Amino acid sequence: MNLDSLGEWSRTHYTSNVTPDIDGQEITLFGWVQEIRDLGGIRFIIMQDREGTIQITIPKKRIAPEVLAKSDLLQKRFSLAVKGNVKKTNMTPRGVEIIPNAIKILNTAIEVLPIDITGKTPALIEARLDARALDLTQDKVLAAFKIQHTALNAIRDYLFEKGFLEVHTPRIIASATEGGAELFSVKYFDQKAYLAQSPQLYKEELTLSFEKVFEVGPFFRAEESHTRRHLSEFTSVDIEQAFANAEDVMGLLEQVIHHVCVTVREKCATELSALKYKFEVPEVPFKRLTYTKVLEDLKVQGVTILWGEDIPTEAFRELAKLYPFFYFITDWPTHAKAFYIKPRDDKPEVCEGFDLMWRYIELVSGGTRISQKDQLMQRMQEKGLNPESFKYHLQAFDYGMPPHAGWAIGLERLTMILSGKKNIREVTLFPRDRARLTP
Repeated sequence: MNLDSLGEWSRTHYTSNVTPDIDGQEITLFGWVQEIRDLGGIRFIIMQDREGTIQITIPKKRIAPEVLAKSDLLQKRFSLAVKGNVKKTNMTPRGVEIIPNAIKILNTAIEVLPIDITGKTPALIEARLDARALDLTQDKVLAAFKIQHTALNAIRDYLFEKGFLEVHTPRIIASATEGGAELFSVKYFDQKAYLAQSPQLYKEELTLSFEKVFEVGPFFRAEESHTRRHLSEFTSVDIEQAFANAEDVMGLLEQVIHHVCVTVREKCATELSALKYKFEVPEVPFKRLTYTKVLEDLKVQGVTILWGEDIPTEAFRELAKLYPFFYFITDWPTHAKAFYIKPRDDKPEVCEGFDLMWRYIELVSGGTRISQKDQLMQRMQEKGLNPESFKYHLQAFDYGMPPHAGWAIGLERLTMILSGKKNIREVTLFPRDRARLTP
């Protein structure tokens, strides 16, 4: 088949912009064939672009022969351009159709597609991920990522308004940010290096100059867990604020989450409708529970956890029955949190770290950071870390490190909450986990 070039054609409208009030106007659309229905004397082409679908109507006896000939060649997922007139009609859900004056076939597709792009025949997640580029053309799949885009834009807008500066820190680092074994090592010329688990140490150092910073970017953890909420490569939204403590950044966080929920509800009605999902905008402030209170609540639910132990997922599922929305867990045992989280002055066995939970899912971790060098080195040693490995970070504490605090949101987990998706791989364009490195 001879393919057409774009030539001088340029898009005038997306499908969502085509409305009955432009009846009779000639427009140009670009997109793909989603469906073809041939009823003998008339042919319907459902054309899709990133904004939705529209019907191209071809009355065979009243259309130009060259246009009819082009339409004879079309198959699902062919890339095409259509120039035609808008016609108001009561026969389509949108109230409009396009009567084409010219069609260009820009590229073809294989006849038998690996998944049903209409979504009428559901496919298993693994089959969908194997054909991810095609999977992402489905409205219900694309909707979650449009919601993610809107949410991230809302976060950025809110933080800019509050005086935060966006920064970009290294992804290849010389020492572990969080400690532990969840590290990907890489060969860096003649040295051993690691992929960053978070921007934590860099963003702390930047409070010396910028005072209030945030970063959005990918980070990496050699995560052994293979669950519906864990990834090996994930997107984190991090903030750090000078002259602030945990309470300050918790207040900021709940306002950010509230703003995001309001924005998504207002701007993503089409996407939420496609997903058949409706969420409530949370009231602020969010409920605050101490770690000790959580253990007491769990004991009432029949789950006993000794003070100081980690809280497993099944216990959080029980807790979610009592707290089915957003809630903070504060006053964690110091030993349970990262070395840079500040112990409370009045009760050092408890720290100023917090988690923001949604039902049983940990969405955000944060807290007041240690700003005193000697105390930070002591905590490193308690965690089995060698302070010498962090010498460049520690030297920043010789330059007047301010009191500071911050947090990190998992963007994919936030998207799960906003879209109603149950599997984190559904809200990750090309997910990476223990079992998947391609596509």
